[in-house]
Amino acid sequence: MVPFLGLLIAAAPLRENYFELSKQLEIMTAMFRELNIYYVDEIQPGELMEAGMDAMVSSLDPYTVYYPESRIEDLRFMTTGEYGGIGASIQFINDRHLFVDVLPDFPAARAGLKIGDELTHVDGQPLLEVNPDLVSELLQGASGTEVIIKYIPNGASETTELSIEREKIKLPAVPFRSVVADSTGYVILRAFTRGCSFELRQAIRYLQDSTDVNQLVLDLRGNGGGLLQESISIVNLFVPKGEEVVSTRGKKEEWLKSYKTMADPLVPDWPVAVLIDEQSASASEIVAGTLQDLDRAIIVGQESFGKGLVQQTKPLAYGTKLKVTVAKYYTASGRCIQRLDYGGKRSAEGVAQAFADSTLQSFKTRNGRPVIDGKGVQPDVPVDLPYMGYVLEGLYMNGTLFDFANAWSAQHDSIGPAKDFHLSEVDWQAFVQFAKDSESTTFESRTQTAWSELTALAREEQIYSLDSTAFDAFSQVLEPSIERDLNRFKEEITWALEEELVMRYHLQTGVIEWSIPRDNPLNKAIELMSTNRHLDILAGPTFTE
Repeated sequence: MVPFLGLLIAAAPLRENYFELSKQLEIMTAMFRELNIYYVDEIQPGELMEAGMDAMVSSLDPYTVYYPESRIEDLRFMTTGEYGGIGASIQFINDRHLFVDVLPDFPAARAGLKIGDELTHVDGQPLLEVNPDLVSELLQGASGTEVIIKYIPNGASETTELSIEREKIKLPAVPFRSVVADSTGYVILRAFTRGCSFELRQAIRYLQDSTDVNQLVLDLRGNGGGLLQESISIVNLFVPKGEEVVSTRGKKEEWLKSYKTMADPLVPDWPVAVLIDEQSASASEIVAGTLQDLDRAIIVGQESFGKGLVQQTKPLAYGTKLKVTVAKYYTASGRCIQRLDYGGKRSAEGVAQAFADSTLQSFKTRNGRPVIDGKGVQPDVPVDLPYMGYVLEGLYMNGTLFDFANAWSAQHDSIGPAKDFHLSEVDWQAFVQFAKDSESTTFESRTQTAWSELTALAREEQIYSLDSTAFDAFSQVLEPSIERDLNRFKEEITWALEEELVMRYHLQTGVIEWSIPRDNPLNKAIELMSTNRHLDILAGPTFTE
């Protein structure tokens, strides 16, 4: 009799849940019907319901997303890195639709399009009539279809028309692999799309075969994650068969899983450093966190994003889909690096809050080093990001850097090897003059913003009149001066200009080659491994930098 009673008790919450679900569905259906019949203006049922579903999932977490049939291609791109298009990126800068990236060996590049060219029409439609956020979608489409564009080449004034056949564009998960500092292999992994572990394996084999590489830096900066299974396969490149990489726990029993390595590692003995930053998330954090937990790699850079959630895609009716959070994941030490508590109390604005420090738990790596949950992956060796002053930020935001690079590249055929390029003093002075002449060059310091607010408050409280001369004198000090302020931040602006110009001639690969000598986290990782100091870090909790 007792087992039967237990079954009834267990079934009661389930019945209550189904009753509540049925009740709310009935209410929603009735409301939808009444709105459709009685609302004063004509409504679009599809748009109204889609807005409701978007609001429903947004109340949960940012990763639970409803995909209508029109956006299924976005979902496919996230998992495969593939889309149908011409292989170019568009950005709306100073009221112009400009090409800001052109992928080599794809239709746009073969047709002669370059960074800085201005797109004006797509299939006869003037882009002035199109929402800037939708322009990229006009260029996309099924492989084998044609798109007719009109554009103004950089440095020209006449419009050129082109017919370009779309292709399947597959973005490489590994956009760069090379030997740096004699014996160090350097590989960038940009996304955890399907097959990325194979790409990484091939890149490491290339390094093994081509030179005497004996240590590796794996760069996961800016990598927002992707497929869980790919992260497991990547960890398996470095750790032995049978090691637990990650476990998941969800509401349903099918998500109570432990994932272990299934094969022998490709490089079991190479010293490894993993670079992370604030945008390294999800699958990136599984790789970085587990290699840290197993004391297999040192982690260098900044604290990672803190996404410890797993999503799965579920098919809905009429070709729509739901990407839903189904579980949390835990790295090898047992920690969950999820930073925000989406199921807990939210702020007055409805924003999820970080887990309180008092609730965070400490775990141990294999060698006894302390690591914590709830705050992303903490680097073993923190390296701060370069400072970006308000002047450089303003130059990026108002397009001054981009416009100068357009003008400069229109007058120069080449710049030589990317890694050797340096902006000359003559070119720096030309940029300063360009910025002074440009109406779009504006920037304001936070100090100036705060001072303006303080001055307004001082006027309101009649403090300003006590010594207006002092207020006016300090306001004059804060007044922007383009030439003075550019020269104050000359070094960081010069680097930004060099990067922009290298991008024009050598695209992303060239920018990476140019950046290597200036990349502090990369060079710190190389230094630590080359001097065997990484062994001190991995040995235990007593290491201090």
